[in-house]
Amino acid sequence: MKKITVLLLGLMFSFGFAQAPANYYDGTTGLTGAALKTKLSQIITAGAQDKGYDGLYTGYPTTDKDKYYENDGSVLDMYSENPTGTDPYNFQHGVKKCGNYSSEGDCYNREHVVPQSLFGSKSPMVSDINFIRPTDGKVNGMRSNYPFGMVTSPAFTSKNGTKVGPSTSPGYTGSVCEPINEFKGDIARMIFYFVTRYESKLSTFSSGGMLGNTEYPGLTSWEKDVLLSWAIQDPVSPSEIERNNASFVFQKNRNPFIDHPEWVQTIWGTQVIDNEAPSTPTNLVLNSTSTASASLSWTPSTDNIGVSYYKIFVNGIFHSNSPASSSSVSGLIQGTTYTFYVNAVDAAGNISPQSNTVSGTTLIDTEAPTAATNLAVTSVGTNSIAIQWGAGTDNIEVAGYNIFVNGALYGSTTSTSTNVANLDPNTAYSIYVVTKDAAGNLSPQSNTVTATTLAIGLNCGDENFDSIPASSSTYSTYNWTSKGISWTSEDSRTDQTLVGKAITIKNGFLTALSVPNGIGDLTVTTGLKFSGGPGTLKIFVNDVDTGKTIPYSVAVTTTTISGINISGVVEIRLQNSSSSNRVAIDDMKWTCYNLAAVNESGVDKNSLSIYPNPVRNGELNVNGKNLSEVATAQIFDFTGKLVQSIAQPFKNSSKIALKNLPKGMYILKAGTQTAKFLIQ
Repeated sequence: MKKITVLLLGLMFSFGFAQAPANYYDGTTGLTGAALKTKLSQIITAGAQDKGYDGLYTGYPTTDKDKYYENDGSVLDMYSENPTGTDPYNFQHGVKKCGNYSSEGDCYNREHVVPQSLFGSKSPMVSDINFIRPTDGKVNGMRSNYPFGMVTSPAFTSKNGTKVGPSTSPGYTGSVCEPINEFKGDIARMIFYFVTRYESKLSTFSSGGMLGNTEYPGLTSWEKDVLLSWAIQDPVSPSEIERNNASFVFQKNRNPFIDHPEWVQTIWGTQVIDNEAPSTPTNLVLNSTSTASASLSWTPSTDNIGVSYYKIFVNGIFHSNSPASSSSVSGLIQGTTYTFYVNAVDAAGNISPQSNTVSGTTLIDTEAPTAATNLAVTSVGTNSIAIQWGAGTDNIEVAGYNIFVNGALYGSTTSTSTNVANLDPNTAYSIYVVTKDAAGNLSPQSNTVTATTLAIGLNCGDENFDSIPASSSTYSTYNWTSKGISWTSEDSRTDQTLVGKAITIKNGFLTALSVPNGIGDLTVTTGLKFSGGPGTLKIFVNDVDTGKTIPYSVAVTTTTISGINISGVVEIRLQNSSSSNRVAIDDMKWTCYNLAAVNESGVDKNSLSIYPNPVRNGELNVNGKNLSEVATAQIFDFTGKLVQSIAQPFKNSSKIALKNLPKGMYILKAGTQTAKFLIQ
């Protein structure tokens, strides 16, 4: 959800410091149309570095981190971000990479805004971060290789409103994808970048209904018209500017249409001078209000060329854009009176006079929701307890549920199930939940359940590979789900056995995605297949080389590696050190992160202490040994989800500023030291 103060500050900062290097665009003065496009192609191609397809995941933490909506450091995903409300789900960088997916929120992958099938997945296009964004795997799959356009009757709508279905954009009747309004300009400017940088290759690419086969204009006529409209409707945002700067650091080239959005019209526009503003929107009506939103509609404006969108103002301050003559204005405060008016905007940026003004008061909700029912424990781990319950009800709408552990608020969720992590091993806990609505009314507590976490040493993961895809000698990427964990293997085959079924990797890797409860010790059975000699499998956790290895040889060998001990939701990868040896892997097990080994009293020489605890002022004061040597500090919420990561956290002080974390229980991990804290 976008916060206006954050946006305004971001605008001031970004526009003040988001300049291209001096002389970067030398030679463009006075150019228009095809000549400007070709000159920009030369500029943004020269010096560009190809970091490889896998390198995209390395770049995303700098290019696609959420700093302007929730501002929580999560993956900024165009297909799941809700700019005016709570996101349906979030991804953390490096966690839950696809992999296997069946539903939204399962994992995120790399979305080529211009489908890679159109250019045969060739380099450097396949790894160009300027038009490849991290997005939800399910929505990416539903988008398929369709072009972008307008959809009226969608066959699929994502949880944030991204639509896929028959085109209603003039000139094209096939299937298209329509992103939400917040990202339409982003999409347009990325496609304009693509057809500019790669204009000399367009004749060898497939069209896909979107690309032209000539250097200019480089797009089909209908797609060009859609993108021109979107680029105006959704102007350059602070997040785009920051992404462009980070992409330049990563890849050494820029998207010129973020630095100079006016070049879109200079190159592809009709060059018709339009100084005529649209007519005034009329008959603005406030249809209804809720506790946090208002529904508006009005009679559309007219224009000599065409109305592009409407600007909505709340109490005289710009709130949002709407492509249609109606809108739901969200993010309001209950029991508050607001005034509204709208302006129409055309493709040239001409703005109409404002409409009539309407006012209304949001509703006041004092009725508490009903209690959640039938709370039950569904599984117990070494440091986690999974629970589920029956939904509460409310006269307006249930907003979520607060989770209480031993009487203390641990966190909140919008689901009717959750996994309470960061608990101590071999410890009894009592848990209940409380329903809440958007107005902050709370229900009575649910029934209470009790459970005792397991002792350290028991397995957190136990994979025998019985669920791998059907036997195949073809080396490929395979995905499967087993015991609640998604797996992926690259350059691998599924026809070999050790103890039983096994996955065999060659010049690739095996990865367990989004593993809860961390990892303590790892046990793996290996065996060399076919020809070759002994070697090792490197162990990576969260894309970081642990420095530990699993040996393999012709003999079937079971090896246990101790002391990995990394907390939170982790990704475990085994990577072959050889590019030719074929190594079968079976019976892979690991213990949970050993939280019990951490003494949080502040007495032990390797412990952390946090004061005051509970935390009330949004700032952690931390005591511990060798804090100045800590490279990264991580904060996990009550489910084990990484919610904040801080590089060199104690370089200048022993304090950490928290980023708008809600009330609840958290765990701080700094190097090998760990401590819990409560936010009140």
